[in-house]
Amino acid sequence: MSSWLAFVSLIIRLPATLDAQLRRDADITHFDYQVLAMLSATHDGNMRMRALGTLTDASLSRLSHCVSRLEQRGWVRRSIDPTDGRATIATLTDAGVDKLVATAPGHVAAVRRHVIDPLTRRQIGELGDIARRIIDTLEPDPDPTGSEHDGSPQTETKTT
Repeated sequence: MSSWLAFVSLIIRLPATLDAQLRRDADITHFDYQVLAMLSATHDGNMRMRALGTLTDASLSRLSHCVSRLEQRGWVRRSIDPTDGRATIATLTDAGVDKLVATAPGHVAAVRRHVIDPLTRRQIGELGDIARRIIDTLEPDPDPTGSEHDGSPQTETKTT
């Protein structure tokens, strides 16, 4: 029971702590940061919304709302996938890269302070093993429509 309660406290408090740091220092949410980071990890800054949703563990609805906010700030743009008109591509803009570069040092420092530094090298490896083992037991939310369409609003993507 003690281990379970400590774990529950961790999964509640750590995301809130990281989110608070990003909101305070960069005026973005932790989820916004994850979206920008996942786009920056691609070779061209582009990714289909469905794939981005999978990488960020987000519903297409949540992701679409986030990307809309990021678009309004000029950090991401959406466009129709030229190979499949039903799909939408999210693209990290130069301003988005600049935001991520400016934000990353503070976020990395917070992650180090709260997660990496308190652990030994061995514990860090164990943490990764434990996290992957738990993740493997979780089932992703099924697509209730069975549709391949990525769920992004077409009216928004046609204007970009």
